[in-house]
Amino acid sequence: MKVVYFSFSGNVRRFIKRSEIKNVLEINKDNCKDRIEEPYILVTGTIGFGEVPKEVQSFLEVNHAHIRAVAASGNRNWGQNFAKAGRTISETYHVPLLMKFEVQGTNKDVIEFRDKVGHFNEDYGREKVQSY
Repeated sequence: MKVVYFSFSGNVRRFIKRSEIKNVLEINKDNCKDRIEEPYILVTGTIGFGEVPKEVQSFLEVNHAHIRAVAASGNRNWGQNFAKAGRTISETYHVPLLMKFEVQGTNKDVIEFRDKVGHFNEDYGREKVQSY
């Protein structure tokens, strides 16, 4: 499964790099309107008071048909807005929120993410995927 990610400050990029997943695409301002034609899991940070980054919004406008799940990074100091972009995307596009992780994630978070991505096709066939 392809993993598409956006990293505003580099934290999500470090998380993805540590996951050692090979089939990845980083969203940036130059490619956020490019179309992809395969299923993917989206990983994004949260900006401001729980908003979805503009580049991610632009990407989803073009590529929402192929999103299968989302994971989100955030800072717990924001309380209920911690990793809120993930919940917003999950609810908007009716896909599971696989997990939330703080900043660049712990080693345990990386292992959990890698496992969820690796088993996603198997788990997605179920009637309901366990969300975060």
